[in-house]
Amino acid sequence: AAVDIQPACLGLYCGRTVLSVNGSVETYGDCGVCPRGQRTDDNKICRECMGSPDRYDWLYLGFMAMLPLVLHWFFIEWYSGKKSSSAVLQHLTALLECSVAAVVTLLVSDPVGSLHIRSCRVKKLSDWYTMLYNPSPDYITTVHCTHEAVYPLYTIVFIYYAFCLMLMMLLRPLLVKKIACGLGRSDRFKSIYAALYFFPILTVLQAVGGGLLYYAFPYIILVLSLVTLAVYMSASEVEFFKDLLVRKKRLVVLFSHWLLHAYGIISISKLDKLEQDLPLLALVPAPALFYLMTAKYTEPSRILSEGGNGH
Repeated sequence: AAVDIQPACLGLYCGRTVLSVNGSVETYGDCGVCPRGQRTDDNKICRECMGSPDRYDWLYLGFMAMLPLVLHWFFIEWYSGKKSSSAVLQHLTALLECSVAAVVTLLVSDPVGSLHIRSCRVKKLSDWYTMLYNPSPDYITTVHCTHEAVYPLYTIVFIYYAFCLMLMMLLRPLLVKKIACGLGRSDRFKSIYAALYFFPILTVLQAVGGGLLYYAFPYIILVLSLVTLAVYMSASEVEFFKDLLVRKKRLVVLFSHWLLHAYGIISISKLDKLEQDLPLLALVPAPALFYLMTAKYTEPSRILSEGGNGH
C-alpha cells in the first residue's frame, strides 16, 4: 500500500487541517495554524473542540466575571458618600449589567443560542501562550501557528467585558442622573469614570496573565478576601458581635467576604471528593471570628498604655 509521507510538522502548536474525508481516509493540508475552535491532537492534526468546560473552567470564568462586578461595587461605595441613598440602586444596576452580559456572552458563543459552550481542554500553561511557540525551522522564517488552544476560555472573557462596558454605558448614566441627587454634578459620575479605567486594565490583565490567573485565581481569592476583610474590620473598628448585628451594612460586607472565602476553597478543592472537601467550608467564618475575639487584645491604645505602665 502506498503511504503518503509528509514532512514533519514542527512546533508545539502547528498542525494540519483536515481538507476532506472520504470514508476512513482523511486528506490534510499544509502544516500551519489551526482554525479557531480547533487545536492539534497527538498526531499534529487540527481537531474540533467538542468538549465542554469542566468544573474548574467554570469556576475560572466565574472569577473573571466577578472581577468587574466587585470593582463596580467598590467604586460605587467609594464615591457614593454616606448621605447618598442611590448606592443600593447602583449596586443592583451593576449586578444586572454583569448578569445580562454573562448570559448574552454565553448565548453568542458556539453553539449560538445555548447557555452551553464547547471548549478545548487545558493541558498546560503553555496552551495559553501559543504565540511564544512559533517555530523557525531555518532560523530565518517563522511559521506562525498562534491560535486559541484553550478555546474559548481566552477570548470569551474579552467578549464579556465588551458587553459589560456597553450595558454600563447604556444604563448607568441615565440611572445616576435621575437618582444620585445627594451628590454633586462632578461626583455622581465618578464610579462610571472609574469603570472606564479599570476595564482596559482588566483586558490587559487577561491578555497578558490569563494563563497565570487560570492556575492561581483560587489562592488570589483567598488572600485578597482575607486582607480586605482585615482592613475593613480594622478601619471600621468592628470589635464585638453586637456591632455587626446593629449595623446591617457591615453584616452584608461580612457575608460577602464569607462567600468569597467559600468560592476560593471550592476552587482549590474542586469538590472532587465531597465527603472530604465539604467539611473545609466550615473554615469560612474562622478568620472573622478570630479577628472579633482577639481585636480587644490588639487595640493600639491598650498596647501603648500597658507598655507605658511596664516602664
